Amino acid sequence: MSQVPKRILPAIVFAQFAGTSLWFAGNAILPQLQSSWDLPESSLANVTSMVMLGFITGTFLFALFSVADRFKPSRVFLACSILGASFNLMLMFLPNSYFNLLLLRFMTGIFIAGIYPVGMKISADWFGNKLGKALGYLVGALVIGSAFPHLLNHFGTSLSWEFVLIGTSILALLGGITMILFVGEGPHRVLGARFEPGKMIDVFRKKDFRSAAFGYFGHMWELYTLWAFIPVILLYYNETHSTDIPISLWTFLIIAMGSIGCVLGGVFSVKLGSAKVALRFLFLSGVLCLASPLFYQLPEPLFLGIFLIWGFAVIGDSAQFSSLNALTAPPEFKGTALTIAVSIGFLLTIPSIQLLSLLTEQMDTRWLLFTLVIGPIFGLLHTRKLIR
Repeated sequence: MSQVPKRILPAIVFAQFAGTSLWFAGNAILPQLQSSWDLPESSLANVTSMVMLGFITGTFLFALFSVADRFKPSRVFLACSILGASFNLMLMFLPNSYFNLLLLRFMTGIFIAGIYPVGMKISADWFGNKLGKALGYLVGALVIGSAFPHLLNHFGTSLSWEFVLIGTSILALLGGITMILFVGEGPHRVLGARFEPGKMIDVFRKKDFRSAAFGYFGHMWELYTLWAFIPVILLYYNETHSTDIPISLWTFLIIAMGSIGCVLGGVFSVKLGSAKVALRFLFLSGVLCLASPLFYQLPEPLFLGIFLIWGFAVIGDSAQFSSLNALTAPPEFKGTALTIAVSIGFLLTIPSIQLLSLLTEQMDTRWLLFTLVIGPIFGLLHTRKLIR
């Protein structure tokens, strides 16, 4: 990393943060849209799921057509930043309808697939086999980017929901410009491993990769569902305790705490190894799932403090699972292995989010996050097999 110009890592981190701010822009403004557009109660789950579905679709298309290999990755990043920002902003100009909201979130998700994974490839092109520590910063940038629309919404509440869309779209454009002007193509750039759809089952025959991927799947079952439902949890606490927690601000803070977990996870992995670090973060997150029904009895400072710890823990293992997947993937099918692992991981967020949405009608809100524990338990059972 010492031979890489000092500007590269901060520039990539900023570009990743800026581009991924598109991810939760729809979620941040959803409370305003629900009241002004008369959206159904299920809209939180559906809006979040459509972004994920778009991202999965985009990931497959980019891999199938080898987009980041056929074109310079920094140009792909810029193009997707422009297109993602455009579809994000388009909600202001199309007729106010639930269908348009879902369609535009889906299209935005497609182009986020050309921002987050392509940004990771650009990082690998610069840092080569020294990527591990940088990966913590990059996933940390994703975390703050995902949280940032909630912060914009907090400060823009005196304005309108358009403020969040304009802010995140401008930010995404700046991220794309930063990547092309200040980063460009790294010295380790090589053609990526090919995506071979016919080998999607075969990659799981490798025991270590199967363990790493299944650990990642358990992590993903919990992660985005927790992020999506934090505003619901905070609102419930306000209603049951007559408190006035600023929901958008604290949603930002809780999610953003994960950036510290990502960075520290990267630092600890140098000494402990990725498997041990992932296992510890996943264990802490699972314990918090189990204990979550008790949190609502706590006074406000302790309640918020616990959720800050949860925000720290729930994503701290993400970069380590990415590293484990890359290290254990079958060399001859690495492109296919990594593509299918990411796709299944994000696909699992959809039933998880939809399940919690359904359970909101069947049980008291205090029990919702308890049901997420199946993800950490499943992940722990498989991740521990990687400890040597």
